[in-house]
Amino acid sequence: MPDLTLARKVLETEAAAVLALAGRLDEHFAVAVRLVCECRGRVILTGMGKSGIVCRKIAATFSSTGTPAFFLHPAEAVHGDLGVIRQDDVVIALSYSGENEELVLILETLKRLGTRLIAVTSDARSTLAQAADVSLDCRVSEEACPMNLVPTASTTAMLALGDALAMTVLVEKGFQPEDFATLHPGGNLGKKLMRVEQLMAQGDQVPLVETSTPMREVIYEMSRKRLGMTCVVNGDRVLLGIITDGDLRRKMMAAANVLELSAGDVMTVGPVAIPRSTLAAQALNILERRKITSIVVIDDRQRVEGVVHLHDLWNTGLV
Repeated sequence: MPDLTLARKVLETEAAAVLALAGRLDEHFAVAVRLVCECRGRVILTGMGKSGIVCRKIAATFSSTGTPAFFLHPAEAVHGDLGVIRQDDVVIALSYSGENEELVLILETLKRLGTRLIAVTSDARSTLAQAADVSLDCRVSEEACPMNLVPTASTTAMLALGDALAMTVLVEKGFQPEDFATLHPGGNLGKKLMRVEQLMAQGDQVPLVETSTPMREVIYEMSRKRLGMTCVVNGDRVLLGIITDGDLRRKMMAAANVLELSAGDVMTVGPVAIPRSTLAAQALNILERRKITSIVVIDDRQRVEGVVHLHDLWNTGLV
């Protein structure tokens, strides 16, 4: 078994590098947040080598949280790809030394276009930092490499700083879980963020009766739609109450003349209802917490739009 001392030292060194960043956050970081929030174009990340790999991840994080972003390779940029940059974009350039040749070559074009530039570097006196609108300090006391050569702690610090910037921008923009769901429709994450409008029974599948509907017809409607319940509505489909299988059983035990009653006599008034934009995971939580099997989906005028059954949520793989 290999000696784990070095592995632990690597983790401790990188953790210390990230923690040190927190104490150095200042008004420069606030300026960077403002520049990204006010960006009317795209956020363009650029950097060479391992810094470029970090750029790709930060760009992906921005894009997935509502800020359009992409990676531009600086070597490709100086050979023609600078044409993708526009005045209303914001460029975030990563270079630990701040003197990367390819990045330095694109600075003149950025200045000519009037594109705002955020530098992420260890040297505030570097060419990159001096050319930027604002420079973020990512310096580390040492690399995690035992030879202090391979970029390790420094790239981790860059990545963490990029995440801090993206998450702060997310909050400043008011990005919500519903917005996140729109941008993540696939995979397990997409299932967790699915909205009830994608799962609910709707149209002719929704059991509906009015308060005056005789109980014989109510029972028929419940049996035909197979959701174990029916919504009780007025002529405009406004939700007034619901009748569930459980309500029906309890009423039959309490009264012998159930079939002589109408829906309004049996219904539960003020049932739980949710808007169609509710996340499936939130709906599941409501159903399990209240120990019910169905929940009504309504619009902003309290009109019934659909019904979500517990089995529909289970079938998505949420549990």
